[in-house]
Amino acid sequence: MKPLIKVMLIVGAAFATTFVLGRLLGILTVENVRYWLELAQTVNPLWVAATVIFLLFIDIFVAVPTLALSIMAGFFLGFPFGFLSAMTGVSLAAFTGFALSRKWGNQVVVRLVKDEEQRLEMADAFARNGPTMIVLSRAAPMVPELTSCLAGATGMNFLRYVVFFLIGTVPYVAIATYAGSISSPDSPKPAIFAVLFLYGVLWIGWYLFRRRTRRVVQG
Repeated sequence: MKPLIKVMLIVGAAFATTFVLGRLLGILTVENVRYWLELAQTVNPLWVAATVIFLLFIDIFVAVPTLALSIMAGFFLGFPFGFLSAMTGVSLAAFTGFALSRKWGNQVVVRLVKDEEQRLEMADAFARNGPTMIVLSRAAPMVPELTSCLAGATGMNFLRYVVFFLIGTVPYVAIATYAGSISSPDSPKPAIFAVLFLYGVLWIGWYLFRRRTRRVVQG
């Protein structure tokens, strides 16, 4: 498990760097994203959908406020069009991360973990714990991208990855976009409740997962 944690921390730090830089430079903030969507709406609703898809797709390269953007997709496009746009964007990001890591991820892993036995141990640890991690990955920023890269780098079957990705992502995006579709600047409560509900469920899931993992390790 230690090699897996090591790789997760290093790769996670790389994603975190883009998050910090984005905030320091004022790029891809919630305010900026809302402005771009409002601007796209003045042109054509299709531009709003395209902007949502594009912004969620580039999340694999630079951190984007995914939950806020999903809620805004529901607000600007309604449900189900906001849901379809957001799902398309997050799916493109996840599958791109998987594909890039399948092609080049092993080279990165070899550099980070020199010992072949430890690399095999890492792949085995992700094979056992990866599905749960993928399902619960929306609990925190950058974790979805991290798990998609690890899934590709460790050789997880793509269809298997897709199944767990959809189990964790479809309800998340559906709740966020629906809440956005019934919210407004004057009545933001549905969006607020959706955020609290989603994070509450996911964090409880992570707590139970960590508790079970510790018992297995100690046993």
